[in-house]
Amino acid sequence: MGLRSTRIRGPLAGLVAALILGGGTGLVTGCGPRAGRITDVGATGGTRVEGGTATMALPPAATPNWIFPIGAPGYLATYNSSIQNLLYLPLYQPEKKGAELSLDSPRNLAEQPRYSDGNKTVTVTLKKGYRWSDGKPVTTRDVEFWFDLIKHNKAEWGGYSPKLLPDNIKRFQAIDERTFRLRLDRAYNPAWFTANQLLYFTPLPRHAWNPDDEDPKKVFARLTRHAKQLSAFATDPLWKTVNGPWKIRQWATSGQVALEPNARYSGPDKPHLDRVVFKPFTTADSEFNVLRSGGVDYGYIPPSVMAQSKKFQEMGYRVDPWEGWAITYLVLNFNHPTAGPLLRQTYLRQALQLLIDQRAISKVIWRGSADPTRGPVPASLLAKDPYPYDPAAAKRLLAAHGWKARDGGTLRCARPGTGGDACGKGIEEGQPLKLSLLSQSGSTESSNQMQEIKSSYDKAGITLDVRQQPLNTVLGTTVPCERTEPLCKAWELGFFGTAGSWYFPPDPSGEQLFATGAPSNMGNWSDPRTDELIKDTEYSGDPAAMRRYGEYVARKVPVLWTPNPAYQVSVIRNDLRGVDQNPTLSLAPQDWYFVKKGAGRK
Repeated sequence: MGLRSTRIRGPLAGLVAALILGGGTGLVTGCGPRAGRITDVGATGGTRVEGGTATMALPPAATPNWIFPIGAPGYLATYNSSIQNLLYLPLYQPEKKGAELSLDSPRNLAEQPRYSDGNKTVTVTLKKGYRWSDGKPVTTRDVEFWFDLIKHNKAEWGGYSPKLLPDNIKRFQAIDERTFRLRLDRAYNPAWFTANQLLYFTPLPRHAWNPDDEDPKKVFARLTRHAKQLSAFATDPLWKTVNGPWKIRQWATSGQVALEPNARYSGPDKPHLDRVVFKPFTTADSEFNVLRSGGVDYGYIPPSVMAQSKKFQEMGYRVDPWEGWAITYLVLNFNHPTAGPLLRQTYLRQALQLLIDQRAISKVIWRGSADPTRGPVPASLLAKDPYPYDPAAAKRLLAAHGWKARDGGTLRCARPGTGGDACGKGIEEGQPLKLSLLSQSGSTESSNQMQEIKSSYDKAGITLDVRQQPLNTVLGTTVPCERTEPLCKAWELGFFGTAGSWYFPPDPSGEQLFATGAPSNMGNWSDPRTDELIKDTEYSGDPAAMRRYGEYVARKVPVLWTPNPAYQVSVIRNDLRGVDQNPTLSLAPQDWYFVKKGAGRK
């Protein structure tokens, strides 16, 4: 599971700019399943029963390890935020409505925002009746508490992008207990601001976490210390004050999380189950074996066993691919002391991309459950793949810039320098074209994909050493770094995309991903033109702004695009209903319930 697809279809204009604000329905259109995939809409009928325990399998080698609803670098995996949002409600939650992604959900803690003053002021009103689990009301002071924490600790917040939230808010004004107003530093595209800025706002229990009105820096440091004590998540009184539909029953260091209903929850979607369990597995194969034995109610099958889907249907399960609003890639560490000078050469990145046979990998290794990634936005926003598989073109590019090999071995720089036919700045004569890749473990498909890429590179004279580690280790290592930091020497290329590398917010702009200094810009990509184009998507409601950004960054290759798989091919018990596979990977187990049915119930 990556940092944040249903494959997106539909006109570009409908995709980005169709967030209808000011009390209307906010929609991003086109989130439909990919053509030609197995899609079983699920069992119907039956009598609902209250209670029971549903067990959901987590992705391979994924272990939830962060509970504080302000994400920290290295802890940004989507399964962390998905669980956090069940305990601490954000103001807005995207959800599917037919073939669309809506920001007007009944689960929202706030009414739709109101924009005024030429889109330089935003007014938000909380819905009535929401309370914390200790009975205290949820108020604008709780929203302001969250805002003060990120404002005074933005360098430690994993969602911080320079000049955006909280920098772009000149003033937070609490009008009353339920209404607050934001004075912005300039006019913004309301669709973008709601989808990609207000979506972060999450009230936190000020009365429980900061009863003495301490300095925000001291409070943040204290909360972060608690958030790093994984073994105490289930017992720490700090995490027992929640406002979501669930509260913690168990949070094991192994990664297993069990939630039970919050009896004081006042939202419209109160849980039907007695308990929901999120169960970790080291590999997809181990999960598959437990699934076959009936050990999970909501699991997945690896693409390699798609042919066995009928067996699960015969056993009383339904098969339903869960596709995400995502892209997948290999991240490049431009600040690595030796690999950095190589990776900063545009021609070299182009050659590396030309050697990745995305279509063959999608078809053979992922068994058709993945599609090529074309660039930094959903594939439907790009007219074509700028660098389709072409080994001959890659070899010509490398040769034209002075790379030669002896006796078919590894390429070495034969023409150092900065001229148009030279290897490039910082590359020494005789330096080998050798790179290392830190890739997540636990997936046969990911392992085979990396070996296929390695083989393709070997044939072109590029040596690629592949090392595999658990997902949390990869995420904790492949973080933005300065060239002088020891951690910056620990990785050159990284992969955390077995279930997609990056899950977009509703508006798929790039301020979190490829803007200079962005929190999820793991490789430290920095390009003035990229920054300009991203700003255009933030300020303008013109759908063409997103296309211009996507096409330009796709050609620049700041990462290496790889096949984007479905998040998982889900296998769900026929008597477990209410499951909605949100393309943003949010979860709503409060809507799940069992029915009396011949398949039986745990």
